[in-house]
Amino acid sequence: MREDLEQLKQRIPLLEYLQRRHWTGCRVAAREEFVGLCPLHPDTRPSFYVNARKNLFYCHGCQCGGDLIRFVELSEHLSFRESLACLKQDLALAAESALLTRTTAFFQMQLHRYSEAVEYLQNRGLQDPDLIAELGLGYAPGGNLRRHLADFGYSLDLLLRTGLINHQGRDAFCRRVIFPCYQQGRVINLYGRSIGAAFPHRLLPRSKGGLFAWDSVGAFSSVILVEGLFDLAVLWQAGLRNTTCAIGTHLTAVQWPGCQPSRPTGCSPPRPPPGKCRPAGPHRRLALRPGPQQLLCGRRHGV
Repeated sequence: MREDLEQLKQRIPLLEYLQRRHWTGCRVAAREEFVGLCPLHPDTRPSFYVNARKNLFYCHGCQCGGDLIRFVELSEHLSFRESLACLKQDLALAAESALLTRTTAFFQMQLHRYSEAVEYLQNRGLQDPDLIAELGLGYAPGGNLRRHLADFGYSLDLLLRTGLINHQGRDAFCRRVIFPCYQQGRVINLYGRSIGAAFPHRLLPRSKGGLFAWDSVGAFSSVILVEGLFDLAVLWQAGLRNTTCAIGTHLTAVQWPGCQPSRPTGCSPPRPPPGKCRPAGPHRRLALRPGPQQLLCGRRHGV
């Protein structure tokens, strides 16, 4: 049991675990020690120390200290056994995230090899190559992902479990522009927008996570909430970096950031002619809630 615990803590370094949860620490002199604000209590001056070599922490403010498991117990208010289960789940998610990261890289390589994908992006009003790279956009032509991932040793069972391959053995994404969805620095899902006649939207059968890019967008005093990722991309391209979206038709409990709009009013532009895709573009501001953070909601159909 003790050996299993030590292996678990070695596989999840305490400093890395904290940094994924947005803890920022400064190195103390030349030592493998870092100091920052304490995530366990309201802190105004750095008092939380992390020893990266020993995998231990101690706060001089609240006098709490210990290893990774103890930190999870305190921060998540869990028992010892519940903390172990939480960390084991974190390891499983990390393995799946590594697979999704490799899949994302593969789709990114495909994007500029298929003129149909590049033309689709241009028709949607997305032309800035730097933004396309920043968002990590890719293209899934279909039919070649399973072979590519098998070359890296990924089992068919794992590909089925993550939803990248369907039960007929075919790629889940086919002729789709791919947006990777991140949370705490990890790819947690992939959104695919069809460029053909298939159903427009597809996500892997797993959590969508929080609002898109909320780590950066949440710092703004006012936020524009749109329905589709292409809408978000074009608004970012226009300089409106305070834009986010829910990646779907409704907000989940995880996505709701605590700034609820009041009395939203629907407003939709006319549909495009048959056979034409609607360029993403400016959105109506539909609702505004005064307060520390304002939420501006926009909605379009067919994105």
